[in-house]
Amino acid sequence: MLPRWTDTVVGGHPCDIFEPDEPHPRGHTVIYLHGVHLNRLVDNQTFTDQFIRHRLRVVAPMTQRSWWTDRVCREFDESITAEQHVLQRVLPYIEERWGVAPKRIGLLGTSMGGQGALRFAYKHPQLFPVVAAVSPAIDYQQRIVDGDETLADMYSDHEAARQDTALLHIHPLNWPQHQFFCCDPADERWWDSSDRLHMKLYSLGVPHECDLETSGGGHGFDYYNCMAERAVQFLGEKIDEADRSLL
Repeated sequence: MLPRWTDTVVGGHPCDIFEPDEPHPRGHTVIYLHGVHLNRLVDNQTFTDQFIRHRLRVVAPMTQRSWWTDRVCREFDESITAEQHVLQRVLPYIEERWGVAPKRIGLLGTSMGGQGALRFAYKHPQLFPVVAAVSPAIDYQQRIVDGDETLADMYSDHEAARQDTALLHIHPLNWPQHQFFCCDPADERWWDSSDRLHMKLYSLGVPHECDLETSGGGHGFDYYNCMAERAVQFLGEKIDEADRSLL
């Protein structure tokens, strides 16, 4: 574990915490949503350097292969969903520990966590006005067809899962103030859904930034690290902008 990273328990579940030596004076914080392989950032120098550069605290809850849904995932918790864990436990923890409330908190996710970050922001844009998603696995209903037992336990069928994806939670009149997403064109499984998201947002006139052209290793941390500087810079700048709107 790199310096400044520690682990704790929030709401009965593990959570990684990053605190820069000089945190932002107004407490700007990022909630990081992990991918399906449960990889943590505690040993990732690339992302850590960017968090230091932008003076961002990071809170990274662990929710197993929950897909960050509002459906009970038994391998995570039999009584609360991953989404409600973040809303009811992680957000209050951040406010109690550092006095930081929404609009000073951004969402960052990779793969499974990328689609989760987008879906949280589309469902709760007043709580999460700033979101950055790297390689978001938006069309996760595909995994049910492939035999994903965890998702099959959460949804009755492929169509029920599709209806719960980020694309279906976009409201044409109520969306996050700042959103960025990116996907490697070599990412054969997930690029198409990011492109569809871009086209839907464009057709609705929803402001967003995306990069669907930069290539850096397909799907995985080679690409995530390639895009870390841009994604975290976006978060740092836009959380600051959202925060200033409160002044």
